[in-house]
Amino acid sequence: MSLVLDPAAQDLLFREARTANTFTDEPVTDEQVQAIYDLVKYGPTAFNQSPLRITLVRSAGARERLVKHMAEGNQPKTATAPLVAILSADNEFHEELPDLFPHFPQAKDAFFADRPVRENSALLNAALQAAYFIVGVRAAGLAAGPMTGVDFEGVRKEFLDDDHTPLMVVNIGKPGPDAWFPRSPRLAFEQVVTTV
Repeated sequence: MSLVLDPAAQDLLFREARTANTFTDEPVTDEQVQAIYDLVKYGPTAFNQSPLRITLVRSAGARERLVKHMAEGNQPKTATAPLVAILSADNEFHEELPDLFPHFPQAKDAFFADRPVRENSALLNAALQAAYFIVGVRAAGLAAGPMTGVDFEGVRKEFLDDDHTPLMVVNIGKPGPDAWFPRSPRLAFEQVVTTV
């Protein structure tokens, strides 16, 4: 094996990690969420734009408002997970670029003055950050249940604004009984990697 990462960590983050479908009622603390963010904030994005925004759904009222926007099969999972995160892309991320990209503060206007350009860039880079977030949840010893079976426009109207594009909803917690569906197949190396 040519990987430097310890095999147990490889298993935790990738090989044994799965999308959880049930959770225990053990709470996910603000300290755990802070630790996850403090790790995953170092994942790269173009121009260090960091457009991911995370809305934590904790209260019973907010949970009820979210569940109604989930696909039918996702509703019970979201209703019972200890913590739910709405991950979205901030289409006005460029306002932070003078601080996040200080060696070229003009990037804000030189590259991202047009809203459609920002939206495309925010979508791609927030999706990268969403993947980092899922791995960070796993690194915290928790399970993540990312879902896109969501009425995104309903979620945007209910929880966000016109400057934020929802990407996914992630249930977070310790896995409960029968949390895992059977592992789905993966493509072989030869099907994915081409050398030119």
